[in-house]
Amino acid sequence: MGHFFGTGHAADAFSAAYRIPNVLQSLLGEGVLSASIVPMYSRLLADGREEDAGRVAGALAGLLAAVLGAVVVLVVVFARSVVAVLAPGLPPETFDLTVVLLQVIAPGVGFLVLSAWCLGILNSHRRFFLSYVAPVLMNVVQVAVLVGAATVALGGGMGDGLSGLEQSSLVVWLAWGTVIGGFLQFAVQLPTVLRLTPHLRLSLTTRDAGVREAVRSFVPLVAGKGVVHLSGYVHLVLASFLAVGALAGLRYAQMLYVLPVSLFAMSVAAAELPVLSTIGTERLGELRGRVESGLGLIAFLVIPTAVAYVVIGDLVVAALLQSGEFDRADTIQVWMILAVHAVGLPATTGSRLLQSALYGLGEPRSAARIAIVRVAVSLGVGALLMFSFDRVVVGPEGLALVGDVPAFTPLSAELRDPVAVEQQRHLGAVGLALAAGIASLLEYRLLRRALHRHGVRITMATARMLPTAVAAAVSAIAAGAVRFVVGDLTPVVAGVAAVVVTAVVYLTASWWLGVPESRQVVALIRRRASGDAGRS
Repeated sequence: MGHFFGTGHAADAFSAAYRIPNVLQSLLGEGVLSASIVPMYSRLLADGREEDAGRVAGALAGLLAAVLGAVVVLVVVFARSVVAVLAPGLPPETFDLTVVLLQVIAPGVGFLVLSAWCLGILNSHRRFFLSYVAPVLMNVVQVAVLVGAATVALGGGMGDGLSGLEQSSLVVWLAWGTVIGGFLQFAVQLPTVLRLTPHLRLSLTTRDAGVREAVRSFVPLVAGKGVVHLSGYVHLVLASFLAVGALAGLRYAQMLYVLPVSLFAMSVAAAELPVLSTIGTERLGELRGRVESGLGLIAFLVIPTAVAYVVIGDLVVAALLQSGEFDRADTIQVWMILAVHAVGLPATTGSRLLQSALYGLGEPRSAARIAIVRVAVSLGVGALLMFSFDRVVVGPEGLALVGDVPAFTPLSAELRDPVAVEQQRHLGAVGLALAAGIASLLEYRLLRRALHRHGVRITMATARMLPTAVAAAVSAIAAGAVRFVVGDLTPVVAGVAAVVVTAVVYLTASWWLGVPESRQVVALIRRRASGDAGRS
């Protein structure tokens, strides 16, 4: 996407069109659906009630499919009105393209929600690999369709200097690739789900007690965990009033920001949720130990990632995205959004596990209330900051101001026009990222307090966290030094070299300081190396 669209109007349109139904995916699927299914379904399996478990899963699938079908039809039919409400500030050209893309993408996101239902079932059976590797299929299809369409449309060219019309045509093909990929992501999981649930029967009934309990837990989860994703709608409304490139810049930065959340935080939280659900309130000491152990693992993995995003984030962004339509100014814009996001990354990732602990204690409403506070703070602070940051631009001569700050109104239409911003990138999205980071820190503190009120006192001791922080600081110094060494290399080589050096220094320092997770990683590497040597 970066190569063909950069941060232009086509990238903005796709970001807006994908965000609108994608929030529906997050609201009805992913963590919300999994957190409502997994505790109930896991308890039924643990009690040997497989037939009841199949009946609950089938009823939830039927209800979900009915709701999805209705919502997708409404979104497709009323796409123009939906975009007018959720992205009112888009320029006319971007607005019209967003409407077309939304009508194409909406059915594909419906398949992604059904895929999340499969994820909940598979996680309950402790089958994690398939459900988390399935999204790769959608990405592969998107890439294949986009490159194939570009090859045909451009006569074998790879998209340097594309016109606006060519970008608009290619981005529609990308939307169709999203639909096909979403279907495949669902279809690849379904056979395993059917094999694991021989008693699965689709229905629309809510008479079953297990179904009613799952639905009752689903409602506060939608209100709580879902409201965090619903805030994406409001962020979309806010970002639509920023200069061209804000939506695309946010999407690129969030792609990298979500990577450690998905790889580390969500994987730990998903693996722990079935266990935490069976522990319940009877063994609070065991629950606290598992949560603290999980937080230690998340911190070990996430803190150096956040450091790398701040110190060498531009090298990472350039290695992945800087080619074709995506130039150096785009790289700096995305890096600044990413670096500000990264400040709240440890809190965001830790919060995912703390939420799972509250779900395991049967307290989804506490997590819901805290999520609402987080959203309110994020949106309120973001609305105050974004227009001032939108006056800061990345131009040929570095950072500069256009207009006065503080500011609480959008830039003039002339300054937000795609032609006017061709040589500069506005940083309004940095204000939204900063607000999100502040809200994440607040959420983490409130979740810890909520667990404390329920008898689970999380105490990440200084002796446990200090070595990790020191190792991360050492890796930050190494990352800063390596910038001067790799500065003249090509973006891909420079980015890979910087990441490898930073990771090796962090692993070495954390091992020397006695961080348990580092010792485990090194021991694993040694076992694998000795095993390979023995086989050879």
